[in-house]
Amino acid sequence: MPQKPDILDARIVAKSRLFTVEQVQLRFSNGTERTYERLVSSGSGYGAVMVVALKDTRTALLIEEYCGGTQEYELSLPKGLVEPGEDVLDAANRELMEEAGFGARQLELLGKLSLSPGYMSQSISVVLARDLYEKRLPGDEPEPIRVDSVDLYDLSGLMSRPGFSEGRALAALYLVRDLLEQRGELSR
Repeated sequence: MPQKPDILDARIVAKSRLFTVEQVQLRFSNGTERTYERLVSSGSGYGAVMVVALKDTRTALLIEEYCGGTQEYELSLPKGLVEPGEDVLDAANRELMEEAGFGARQLELLGKLSLSPGYMSQSISVVLARDLYEKRLPGDEPEPIRVDSVDLYDLSGLMSRPGFSEGRALAALYLVRDLLEQRGELSR
């Protein structure tokens, strides 16, 4: 395992309501020095969740909402921040109820994904939700969210659908499909 670089200096160079930019000066084991910039959490730091909610053995729920980053309506999985004092699985179920209008009787934490570890400190916990029931909670969304779905065996088709581009959601869907196949719970 390579030796981590020494941190020579670290300071905040910009901050907004959602983002903090940290500049870090590093010295690597070969003597090379570099300055890195990364986004670090400005918020509570309790984490985030992304939910793969299965309507049946092979159909996952998608949501469509406006995304400020792309300035488009995008398809993705239900997701959001973990609130202070909230368990990751409870947060997943709450976000599912707020965004898709369903709760889950079975929740399973599958792991964490990062978006861009070279530039961001944040990660998102991927949760599998099954045995769904209808239940809507009020959320913080500015408008109603459209609910859609995808067959776990049509993920390549999902890539060609307008408004779908989120790599974390695609990775989570493939992860669930492979896991369920390995367990013998899903087959073509």
